[in-house]
Amino acid sequence: MKKIFLSFVTLTVLVGCNIDRTPYNSKESDVVLGDATGLRSITLGNYALLKGDASGGGFFNNLYRVGEYGGDNIDISGTTTDQFFYYYNYRSIKNNGRSNIIWNNGYKAIVGANRAIIKFAEGKDTETDQLLGENYFLRAYVYFSLVNVFGKPYNQGTSNLGVPLKLSDDVNDLPARATVGAVYDQVVKDLQKAEQLMTVDKGNVYASKEAAQALLSRVYLYMENNDKTIEYADKVINSGKYSLLSTTELPLYSTKTPENNQETIFAFKYNKDGDYTDGWYTIGSMYANIQNVGWGEMYASASYLDLINQNPKDARLKFISPKYADPKTQAVYWVQKGNNASGAITYNYKFQKTFQKNNATYFTMDGVDYQVQTEVAPNKTNYYFVNSGGSKTYVTLDYDMDKRNGYPKFYILKCSLQEGVPQLWSPVVVRLAEIYLNRAEAYAKKGNVGSALVDVNIIRTRAGIPVYTSVAPGMTILDIVLQERRLELAFEAQRKYDVFRNKLNMNREYPGTHLNGDNPFYTVPYTNNRIIEYIPEQQIQIQPNLIQNPD
Repeated sequence: MKKIFLSFVTLTVLVGCNIDRTPYNSKESDVVLGDATGLRSITLGNYALLKGDASGGGFFNNLYRVGEYGGDNIDISGTTTDQFFYYYNYRSIKNNGRSNIIWNNGYKAIVGANRAIIKFAEGKDTETDQLLGENYFLRAYVYFSLVNVFGKPYNQGTSNLGVPLKLSDDVNDLPARATVGAVYDQVVKDLQKAEQLMTVDKGNVYASKEAAQALLSRVYLYMENNDKTIEYADKVINSGKYSLLSTTELPLYSTKTPENNQETIFAFKYNKDGDYTDGWYTIGSMYANIQNVGWGEMYASASYLDLINQNPKDARLKFISPKYADPKTQAVYWVQKGNNASGAITYNYKFQKTFQKNNATYFTMDGVDYQVQTEVAPNKTNYYFVNSGGSKTYVTLDYDMDKRNGYPKFYILKCSLQEGVPQLWSPVVVRLAEIYLNRAEAYAKKGNVGSALVDVNIIRTRAGIPVYTSVAPGMTILDIVLQERRLELAFEAQRKYDVFRNKLNMNREYPGTHLNGDNPFYTVPYTNNRIIEYIPEQQIQIQPNLIQNPD
């Protein structure tokens, strides 16, 4: 943390003002921090540290990979030397460079926020209070993010180790890890302070009173303080400042700049001029190749596709773009469970081209013709064939697809195409749809089924799919809410936390290279130590009083 602080003052001003300055010594720093220009500069620098750049570096871009790649919404079609692969397959390493960036840049921003908070007094004027509030918000956001990455979920024990609580800008202040409970208490305190101080509406690419309230609704949800979750969700919803995009606009969410999106509460803004280079190392680049830009090696999982395809008219399906083989050839496909040569369980996509015979659809497999039959369900038509064992195998009737290593390319478009630029995207930290779902989950946990269904149905109506009139047989109201969170917040880096904080196991029984190698995680128990990352060993070398997470 000494190294973190030493580079901080120079970096925040250089990035925040985009000009070259002589590195500060302590005297110059005190002079610059003595006026509003210095406070603005340090605050912009903190945003810049967290935003990083659109090429995949920095705090957010790496934080995103922990939350999304460790979930069940994606599959990777190969292996890679990039260390994000350890987030995906739960084989964490202690010297993960990406985890070190999260820690390093997170604490740089924390020290920057501390410096602003320490050097400037409240109550001087509206602008100063607003900027101080933004620093309290950013500090809370970083601590909340760090404790989720490196500390166990709140409900697994508030006495578990979280992350160091550094509230000074003193290079000699090297705190040990605080408990998870203490970190959450600080996050709540900071967000409440931010809510109080911020009164200026600078747009949704800056922190605001409502952004603090929205994040508090999520923090309280993670703490299982349901009444407070509802209280803060109500504040945001009743503010009238935000509205859900229409059903037609929803699939275009990522194409809009944050300022032109009335659903976004807070986002890190990336500009096509200045923030975007060639697009190959962005988040969206892993999900799709667009206009010949992007790796396109990570696709929507079979598990997620099974869920969202239950309602073929779901507007959120348009975030998924299947890459069809050329020429288009009708085919059926399904996931086939089997065993490899060593007897390990495998999950693979099986594609079979179809043909017409006697006004019916067939395919040939192992020399046998199978008829594709139909079955009418409430919201769709299901397709199946009767397998050699005499039971039904359900299939998707579509077209043959381009594949990589046998994995069909179900491209994901939720992190691409801002302003038509292939892999440009401004990451959304919090948006109105989540606030409805936060409130729905809190109602569900309080046993208020009716209110929970009302909020879930607001999201389903916007998605253009049937609403719930009651809790379906075999499900609980919490099951319904979490399923809707998965559908709505997919590819927004929340899924991993939603599963484990609810003491659920992560089911990954679907095709993907997470099942490669010895003893893969078919299911990740919520009690497993690998649901959190190791403290980067680089940081332990700098600060030996940091206790490592258990193996």
